[in-house]
Amino acid sequence: MPTYGNSGGGWKNPSPDQIKKFLQSIKTIAIVGLSSNPARASHRIGSYLMEKGYKVIPVNPNEAEIFGEKSYSDLKSISDKIDLVDVFRKGEAALGITEEAISIGARGVWLQETVVSPEAFFKGEEAGLFMVMDRCIYKEHSLLIG
Repeated sequence: MPTYGNSGGGWKNPSPDQIKKFLQSIKTIAIVGLSSNPARASHRIGSYLMEKGYKVIPVNPNEAEIFGEKSYSDLKSISDKIDLVDVFRKGEAALGITEEAISIGARGVWLQETVVSPEAFFKGEEAGLFMVMDRCIYKEHSLLIG
């Protein structure tokens, strides 16, 4: 498998065409680490995704509600079918979140910029999930779909 950049990490993100096709095929995104604080990147990106027609489900045990949606403490507490889990947490948390995404039948996990966990990436890939790591979903969506 090719390496990612010069890091020697060994993972390879999907191509722009694959990312575009996946983002066009999904409807519901659970955002782990979504904040109610408008100054936080997770809040701005969650708002953008809602404007683009996605159903955004907050996952943050420290919040009761964000964007008028109930905030959940974890992925397993959500009754809706989740297409994508977007992760705004430290890399150390990514493996557990990916395992939880697998257990609920999510189709993919997106680890935001600076969220790096090759272990989580490979675990998700092995389970058949669409995996993206160390990329911003806002930048990718606005570039590829608009």
